[in-house]
Amino acid sequence: MTKESSGEVSSERLRSFILRIEKLEESKAAVLEDIKDVYGEAKSVGFDVKIIRKIVSLRKMEVEKRREEEELLDLYKSALGMEV
Repeated sequence: MTKESSGEVSSERLRSFILRIEKLEESKAAVLEDIKDVYGEAKSVGFDVKIIRKIVSLRKMEVEKRREEEELLDLYKSALGMEV
């Protein structure tokens, strides 16, 4: 716990942190709602939202990590006799 030299908790500093966090949480909620709306728009024009989410996830990955995951997926599918 952060304390001032007098041994008391700095209520103003703590309040500042709490207010900043609350403001960021509100912003995060608004952004999440916007993202949900965009997925809804994509779905309404016929796109498969599950696939879009997967593409977004893949695009976040480093190229090498994505290749490794795709190779493992192909290997496992092949081992199970699934079409690759």
